[in-house]
Amino acid sequence: MTQSLDDIRTRESKHVLQTYRRQPVAFVRGNGSHLYDVDGREYLDLVSGIGVTSLGHAHPGLAAAVAEQAQTLLHTSNLYYHPLQAEVAERLAALSELPRVFFCNSGTEAVEACLKFARRHWYTQGSPRHAFVALEGGFSGRTCGALSVTHDEHYRAPFMPLLGPVTFVNPSRPDQMAEAVSAETAAIIAEPIQGEGGVRPLSREMAEAIDVACRRTGALLIADEVQSGLGRTGQPFHARTLGLQPDLVSVGKALGSGVPVGAALVSARVAETISFGDHGTTYGGNLLACRAAAFFLSQLTDHGLLEHVRAAGAHFERRLRTLALRHPVIEEVRGAGLMWGLQLRAGAAAVAVEQARERGLLVNRTNDVVIRMLPALNISTADLDRAADVLDEVLATTDVAVPA
Repeated sequence: MTQSLDDIRTRESKHVLQTYRRQPVAFVRGNGSHLYDVDGREYLDLVSGIGVTSLGHAHPGLAAAVAEQAQTLLHTSNLYYHPLQAEVAERLAALSELPRVFFCNSGTEAVEACLKFARRHWYTQGSPRHAFVALEGGFSGRTCGALSVTHDEHYRAPFMPLLGPVTFVNPSRPDQMAEAVSAETAAIIAEPIQGEGGVRPLSREMAEAIDVACRRTGALLIADEVQSGLGRTGQPFHARTLGLQPDLVSVGKALGSGVPVGAALVSARVAETISFGDHGTTYGGNLLACRAAAFFLSQLTDHGLLEHVRAAGAHFERRLRTLALRHPVIEEVRGAGLMWGLQLRAGAAAVAVEQARERGLLVNRTNDVVIRMLPALNISTADLDRAADVLDEVLATTDVAVPA
């Protein structure tokens, strides 16, 4: 029996821990870049589970691969070998030029692993380093380690004290990086494009300052590519486009296209300092997760998905920049590939998200003033055009509702 939205909300209010302020809609079915709610209404999805459903909803190839794996073998633990971890690790190593992979269940866990591996590296060297340098506006997750290198005080304050010491640097002040990084710094962590922080690309000046600081002090570089990596910007990893060569990379979200899986990608010099038992996971890299990841990576590298993201992303960028010329409420357009943010005047983003949903378009708000769009990587240009048309309607009303 199909439940109504009110039924679902009532049951959740009694039994689900209230840590999410949900929007008033419940989805029961998906197809490609489209979702359908309990009443059968269709929505065009430019959130994709916050960048997770990279192949869209109910992708037939992924569904067949996951179903076949579920009927064969789901999980055996990391006490034993299975044939799929090596396949996925080999693909990730080829894409990232980092030869070792640690599998986990999410992007946050991948960040956690990277932080541990960075400290373990210096411990093994016989000269322990404990400090980290991160960027203001950065968001790396909600576990205690990942939260420690997340800047927003709103997320951090209730859980202090966290892992430290951590120094936060203004991403628009490359000169501060040289001051912040010292011989005590285990690693610098940075998102090549800040996601939760408002879809803010790292400048080439800051990327160069990070590179110089790492070379000067020996500090490791952790690229947090949970949101920007694995084809999201039209490249396997965005850090490389900035001239950065990370020692560690965290990935998650897109990797399983909806099946929970994350990974820490590790350089040879760091991998050499990791020993048996230094880290572990019960579920990480099990057969189901690896089967999904293998399917996604095959689509990314062997079936033209990267090329599609570049072409579709360029098309969408043109549409968004045209909107910015038409609507004064848009203050800035930022992003790359299929990762875009529209910064609006204060107070406009929340209104725009609600009005878009009412018109059947799903986008979300981040950093209070930014509309964030992370569509499926295989979204059609027709759907992107439809999204731009809806945004055009929404922003026309928002121009009036939220005056300068």
